[in-house]
Amino acid sequence: MTTGSSRARGWLQDLRVYAEPPVARMLLLGFAAGLPLLLVLGTLSYRLREAGIDRTTIGFLSWVGLAYAFKWVWAPLVDRLPLPLLTRALGRRRSWLLAAQLAIVAGLAGMAFTDAAQDLHQLVAFALLVAFASATQDIALDAYRIESADLSRQAAMAAAYQVGYRSAMITASAGALWIAAAFDPDEKTYQHAPWVAAYLCMASLIGVGIVTVLFSSEPQVAVSPDTVRREQEVAARLHSRLLSWIFSAVVSPFLDFVLRYRWHAALLLGLIGTYRISDIVLGVMSNPFYRDMGFTKDEVAAVSGVYGVVMTLVGAALGGVLALRYGVMRILMLGAVLSALTNLLFAWLATRGHDLPALVFAISADNLSAGIASAAFVAYLSGLTNVAYSATQYALFSSVMLLLPKFIGGWSGWAVDNFGYPAFFVGTALLGVPVLVLTWLASRLAAKPPAAAPQG
Repeated sequence: MTTGSSRARGWLQDLRVYAEPPVARMLLLGFAAGLPLLLVLGTLSYRLREAGIDRTTIGFLSWVGLAYAFKWVWAPLVDRLPLPLLTRALGRRRSWLLAAQLAIVAGLAGMAFTDAAQDLHQLVAFALLVAFASATQDIALDAYRIESADLSRQAAMAAAYQVGYRSAMITASAGALWIAAAFDPDEKTYQHAPWVAAYLCMASLIGVGIVTVLFSSEPQVAVSPDTVRREQEVAARLHSRLLSWIFSAVVSPFLDFVLRYRWHAALLLGLIGTYRISDIVLGVMSNPFYRDMGFTKDEVAAVSGVYGVVMTLVGAALGGVLALRYGVMRILMLGAVLSALTNLLFAWLATRGHDLPALVFAISADNLSAGIASAAFVAYLSGLTNVAYSATQYALFSSVMLLLPKFIGGWSGWAVDNFGYPAFFVGTALLGVPVLVLTWLASRLAAKPPAAAPQG
């Protein structure tokens, strides 16, 4: 009995980490980060399908999300470049967060007033603005998160971030669909006005992030003396302020990663580039799939947008605690296995047609596994960064994570049109098999500390 009570107290002690201010703050900032994503991807794909856009076109338009995959290109600017007036008033991280959030509001308002059936090109242009600004927010926010707590708290920070992120996904999917349904006089025909109301409401909710940024503090970090010395030595050799800045802001983050992990860097990038491939490729066609199966906006909002995301929140919180107790690598492997297996449920669902209980079951299992995998994966990526380059290096990792899956996902509509939904979903599950091998290899590497980056 005493042993059981001690274990219970141990779990309660672990859960108290979520009440710490830096961890709790990530809940609101995660909400601001998660809100734009589905509005330019999942919810937008449902809107486009309702407007009569074909699946192949919708699949290719998902390449708007490649903005997230290329954010490493401008991450060095976010890491080092000050913004006029804002940086002096708010600090390096918060100034970029605020600027990105204001751009997101402008882009969502533009999407609201553009009719998908009448001017698809303009709608895509505003979606690109939102995606670019959202990716910029992610760069600054990932750096802010990494710099706001030590490594032992990163799993909990990631879990809190995921809770906020997934709460925003409920809002951006279920909330947007419910608002559109409430203003829609006829579900069977496409109407533009309901989507105007939905997207304007979403734009106003970015205010949650704006207020949080304004009332948060700027993190203070101690940069490694070795890192500072290396940059100073190179700067002295270059004899140019511009070249020195380019080296410290652009070259050094990538060079540091390679010098620390050497040939293992290729293995790590391979794992990062494929870990979420099953979920991301499937997700491109999920909302068109629900629409084609005959599920209404209200049904998709309730099951996928609310219940499914709640299951993801449970998985994220569980993943954070499990990673804290059992180690990140074990939970990373668990998440990889579950992500691949649960995709097979959608192949089964495709044979059921309009079956609401089957939809609930498939989404429950899939989202629970996604939450566990996400919490462990974000914690794993955080542990690979050097705080001197946290924004740029994390942007590199998260960009690599999206590049291949987003590219393949662009062909998902073509795959469905040519092979059908069941074969497509089985294929997404098979994409997860190589991930298991890479995760196992990375777990062996994790047992060895990274090398110190050579100087000079």
